[in-house]
Amino acid sequence: MKLSHKLGCSVLLTLTLAGCAKNEMKEMDAEPKAAMAEQAVSQDLAALYEAHHDGRIYVFYDQGLYKDFIKTGHTAYMFARIGGGPNGETLKFALTSDDKKKLSGIPSVELIDGVRKAADNFYGETYAEGRIYVFGSYEEMANFRKIGEAPLRYTDIGAGPNGETVVYALNSSNKKQKPVAMIEAFKKMNQI
Repeated sequence: MKLSHKLGCSVLLTLTLAGCAKNEMKEMDAEPKAAMAEQAVSQDLAALYEAHHDGRIYVFYDQGLYKDFIKTGHTAYMFARIGGGPNGETLKFALTSDDKKKLSGIPSVELIDGVRKAADNFYGETYAEGRIYVFGSYEEMANFRKIGEAPLRYTDIGAGPNGETVVYALNSSNKKQKPVAMIEAFKKMNQI
């Protein structure tokens, strides 16, 4: 065999082995990343807040951003889906300063997209038309988002932090009872 042929085979063999080693490293790196992503997604979201205003649905997983939005009407960072609401509304997801550079992993987006689950002890709050609606399940909150009303409800006039009417969404299992636990959760969340 000629020296150039031996050298060529040697280089080819080295590159092939290096490529295999690189692929093995990629696979090893991918496993922890996939496990971390799965762990992050498996964390159930305990609370979600919305404000329905001017044909838009503003969605918050951070209570502080939600409270600031109710006071000021804006928040610094948003991710928008034009026409993404159930009735063609624009969905605007409030982002924390840590979220603003992310393309994924935003809890409120993942919950609405069905990637993340709501916690068993879920608390939801929607500010709409000067009223505060309180939800004990994500399904009830999602139904409200679709139809704009809580068909079964308990209404507490003037019970909000600024005198707003508070509407507690009920369901067929609790429609004949005063929602004591939901009222307590609302008071705790709003420091009333």
